[in-house]
Amino acid sequence: MQTLLRPFTSFFKTEAAGGVLLLVAAVIALIWANSPLGAAYSALWETVITVGGGALIIEKPLILWVNDGLMAIFFFVVGLEIKREVMAGELSSPRSAALAIFAAIGGMLVPALLYVLMTSGADPIRQGGWGIPMATDIAFALGVLALLGSRAPLALKVFLTAVAIVDDLGAVIVIAIFYTAEVKTTALFISLALVGLLFLINRLGVQKPVIYGLIGLAAWVAMLKSGVHATIAGVLVALTIPATRQVDELQFADRISALLTKFREGIAGSPTQPTPDQMAAVHSMEASIHDIEPPLQRLEHGLHGFVAFFIMPVFALANAGVAFGAGIGELMTDAVALGVMLGLVVGKPVGVMLLAFVAVKVGIAQLPKNVTWTHVLGVSFLTGIGFTMSIFIANLAFGSGPLLDSAKLGILAASLISGILGAIVLTRVAPTIDTSDDLPSPADVAEEPVAAVA
Repeated sequence: MQTLLRPFTSFFKTEAAGGVLLLVAAVIALIWANSPLGAAYSALWETVITVGGGALIIEKPLILWVNDGLMAIFFFVVGLEIKREVMAGELSSPRSAALAIFAAIGGMLVPALLYVLMTSGADPIRQGGWGIPMATDIAFALGVLALLGSRAPLALKVFLTAVAIVDDLGAVIVIAIFYTAEVKTTALFISLALVGLLFLINRLGVQKPVIYGLIGLAAWVAMLKSGVHATIAGVLVALTIPATRQVDELQFADRISALLTKFREGIAGSPTQPTPDQMAAVHSMEASIHDIEPPLQRLEHGLHGFVAFFIMPVFALANAGVAFGAGIGELMTDAVALGVMLGLVVGKPVGVMLLAFVAVKVGIAQLPKNVTWTHVLGVSFLTGIGFTMSIFIANLAFGSGPLLDSAKLGILAASLISGILGAIVLTRVAPTIDTSDDLPSPADVAEEPVAAVA
């Protein structure tokens, strides 16, 4: 049972701890931008950095290196999470995925609709921010759940994670279709051709991450030059990463057993110093351990800490620094800020609850074990914590200037309100004494269909 629990527990702790660091970075950015050193804050992120030369030169301000470069790695990990969930996780079968998918769709459509209604009398530029309140920040949301302890059963955390991942997929699609300005078809074709090459390499059984990394970097550069947001390349490349093992569990067990036997044989002859044969056995065991872990799992595990503890805090530090000045009242009462707040604080819980309820009532989904509708209501409020992805889309929608500041203030205020409301609802739920029942039984695991991996 602990074997089933450990990977998700590790993921949850990383995301939850990352959420705390994300909050600290956002607060630092706000204080810095509104301090006497506010000019230095703006100057730092506007510093132009040039990489490459000739036709491949990339010259961008530091903030765009963060938003286009570092965030491509963030979206790469998002892509890995999506593929993992579809293949062997909460989204691997229609019935287990239905509740999260319906809840996420409701949590995207209703906020976007409320934003459009709020800005219906405004200019088209303001109306273009309808994608901002569609997103959920998984790190912050899981961070709030972490503070609630046993009031949030494991199944609820899995449900929130699945909803946020479907949410991220929706945000990626929205960015690719609606927040791309001018498209240079040649560069886009090159990028997509490189992604196609990676799919072919996958089918040929190549599992070396460095090959995927080099070709993926080229795909990112081409996507950046095409005008389509470069982070889309991160998701596409992630979907090409192999999810298969080179050896199965029985082969692995037999190989390790034989190597351990070989290692023990050398102990009698040299009990204090490993012999060359023993060291060869150790190296072979390392190779076997490498072979049984799919590249997708290895990359996701290796990058999660880097994303949670470096990329996301740097993104918050670069993007959350809104200078209030004397016009904070005007910014907060702008249609953009009000639309974002209405979408996240009201639209998210209404949409998530409405479509989740419909999915359960028509019989295509069911609530997870130990999860009540009060739990779902609390989580529906937490999905209104939009922060990272919402700020990212706001940058694409408004570029820079007062509208972006207004959107950011709306996002920050709405995320704070949503987190508080979610925590209040969930604290009214009786603590869960035994969370072991949240895990599927061995029989359930055996019966649960899992998609074929690639």
